[in-house]
Formats: sequence, C-alpha cells, structure tokens
Amino acid sequence: MMVPLEDFLAAAVRTATPLAFAALGECVTERSGVINIGLEGSIICGALAATIVAGGVGVTGGFAAGAAAGLIVTLIFALFTVYLRADQIITGTAITLLSLGFTGLVYKAFYGATGVGLTIPTIGAVDIPLLSNIPLLGRALFSQPVVTYALYAIVPIMTWWFWRTHTGLALRAVGESPDAALAAGVRPRLVQLLAVLFGGAFAGIAGATLVLAQSGTFVENMSAGKGFIAIAIVVLGRWTPLGVTGAALLFGGASALQYLFQSLGWSNVPYQLFLALPYVLTLVVLARASGRSAAPAALARRKLTLG
Repeated sequence: MMVPLEDFLAAAVRTATPLAFAALGECVTERSGVINIGLEGSIICGALAATIVAGGVGVTGGFAAGAAAGLIVTLIFALFTVYLRADQIITGTAITLLSLGFTGLVYKAFYGATGVGLTIPTIGAVDIPLLSNIPLLGRALFSQPVVTYALYAIVPIMTWWFWRTHTGLALRAVGESPDAALAAGVRPRLVQLLAVLFGGAFAGIAGATLVLAQSGTFVENMSAGKGFIAIAIVVLGRWTPLGVTGAALLFGGASALQYLFQSLGWSNVPYQLFLALPYVLTLVVLARASGRSAAPAALARRKLTLG
C-alpha cells in the first residue's frame, strides 16, 4: 500500500494530465495571437464524444472521437474569430455556453435519465518495469495510463518545434506581429486557423482523458471549469511547453490535495474547501501574473492584416 505522499504525487500527475493536454493546445493557440475562451466547450464535447464512441468501438476510437469533437467546436470558434474577426472573448464565451447546453441535451437523448453509468471501457495504469519501483516518484511517474506517457514525448517534441523549426518561428511571428509575418511570406490567418484547430483537438483529448482514463463515466458539466484553468496554466507557464507542463502539475497537485488530506484523516475539514483550491489558485495566478507575463504582443487583437 502506498504511503499518503506517494498517493498524493500519483494523483497529482493523473489529475494534471487532462489539464496539460488542454493547456499545451491552448499554448499553441495563444502563440498565434488568439485566446480561446471556448476551450471549456471543446473539453466537454470531447468528453461526451469519447463516451458515446468508446462504448461502441473501444478506447482508441473514443480518444479519436474526443479529438474530432474538440476540433469541430474550435472550427466554429475559428470561423467567427479568425475570418469574421468577431471578438474572441465574447465568441469563446458563447461557444462554451452552447457546448454545455448541447452536451447535456445529447447526453439525455442517448442515455436518458439513468445516464451512462459505468458501462464504457477505460484504460488503467501501466507499470513500466523497474522505473515504477523507484521510491516515492516511481509510481507517480511510471505507473500511469498510456495517455500520460504520451505527454512525456509530446512536451519535448513541442519544445523543439517551437524554437527549432520554421513553422514554429512562423507561429510565434504571427503572435507577435502579423504585419511583419505577412511581409516575411507567412499567411497569418492560415497560421491562426491551424493553431486554433490544434488547440481544439488537444482540448478534446483532454475531455476524452477525463472519461476514459479517470472517471470511467460521463457527467453533465464534468469539465468543471478546466478550460479556464488551462488558460491560467498557459499564463503561469509563460507560453512555453515546459513551463505549461510544470504549471499543470502545480494545479494537478492542488486538485489532488483532497486525497492527501483524506488519507491523513482530516475528515472534519469540508471537502468543498479542497475542491475550491484549483479555482482559488487560478485567481491568485492571474492576479500575480498581471502586467508581468510575456504574452504574445498580438494576443486577442481583432484587426489582422489579410493573408
């Protein structure tokens, strides 16, 4: 049996996984100069799509459906913000509200009042031989679902892509100065469209992870503000993949504190206090980062040179 600290670390990594996926996708989106407040909508739609499809074709199909659902939601967002130049905050808010209502309607249409229950397939933790036996950190880092291990490869690849490739440079150039990027032969609108779709697909995977690697079921509004937390994680991580991953672990740890305190016998403390910690941390992060973070210069700019 794991000691409480090992339980806490394992739970922190497990809880941070969907946050990291959503935040890494949003990091790419914001690097192009677009902030997707509708991220919450992509997460909840990805969760529902994964639930429906996984019940019929399995876990792999569920994750693919989650990514596709998140991409479709952000495609709607992109059409309004990238091409019609609608306000990104208002459009994202509308997308989130629409998605929350739509998923509730579809969920009841598919499963009725009784809900999906625990009938969908899920993926469990996979122990990596030898590494999972490392004291304290072994089970936290190397006894996780496969989707968590995928992040171990995605983060360094994304870091290399950001700073060592022409496409990564083009992305950052559009986020800093679309006019300069256009002068250099880059098409800002195309870059923003692809970046937003990438972020939506990752948000959909985050939603699928909630269902297929954590809860094992779908509940209405189960995204519970994770899209907004992911945006705060991007700010705390200063728009870099490594920083975003570290910030996701911090928020994952804040969410996992409830398990640690329960194992320590703090049953007299209201559990709602621990549930509120990630949201309190979100407010603190945004307050402290105000005016100090190196956001892309063109972030949320509505006027964009044609290209």
